[in-house]
Amino acid sequence: MGGTRTWPALMVASALTVICAVIAGVAASAAAGELTRGPSAGELRQASAAEIARRWELWPVGRIFPDTLGYTGEQGGREKARRVGISSRTDCAASVDAPLRAPVRAAGCRAILRATYIDALQGIVVTVGVAAFPDSVSASAAEAAFPKAGKPSPGLRALSFPGTVTDRFSAASRQESTARQAGPYVVLTTAGQVDGRPARWVGRQRPTIFTFTGDLAGQIAAALTAPTAPDCEAKEWRC
Repeated sequence: MGGTRTWPALMVASALTVICAVIAGVAASAAAGELTRGPSAGELRQASAAEIARRWELWPVGRIFPDTLGYTGEQGGREKARRVGISSRTDCAASVDAPLRAPVRAAGCRAILRATYIDALQGIVVTVGVAAFPDSVSASAAEAAFPKAGKPSPGLRALSFPGTVTDRFSAASRQESTARQAGPYVVLTTAGQVDGRPARWVGRQRPTIFTFTGDLAGQIAAALTAPTAPDCEAKEWRC
């Protein structure tokens, strides 16, 4: 007999049910696999970058600015700079000179942490600043705004502590500065002499008198950006 064969409605419905079940099963399997798989390499890199960018607010401030920092002295020996104090203020505008406030703000500055150290001979005062930004691109833009060749002004503001050997350290007595980008951070230093002599009164200095300040900044920068194994269960990690 000729004509078109017609499938009973019940059979069609049953076939569609089977197909839908198969599709649902595949989807459920894929979803389960997505939920149970470990983070990918790309996700781990993102988590690591995010954890580093949050260290300024998650780490105890004493971890960022240790009690002592080692450096190489002018004669080549190993010395230690001692921390005198840490600022309780972290706002960006209060930590840099006025000409730098706009570029630092434009780069997305989140905070600037400051601490002051004294060298082993107690002749040089160094304020170290850690400026935190959203990412390395923003930090690079901010770093470019700071003066080069050791010019101290405009720059990081001096941080002194009354009643200590640093109490004469002021804006006028800043003689040397450094600025270096480290990931989402710019680590800054500004230095002068303990007696507070204004920089304009200082004659020709020994070329190495402030070299050690770069050692201090380098150690802080290295610690802040050191990679660590991701721990997706810890609060500082966002995997």
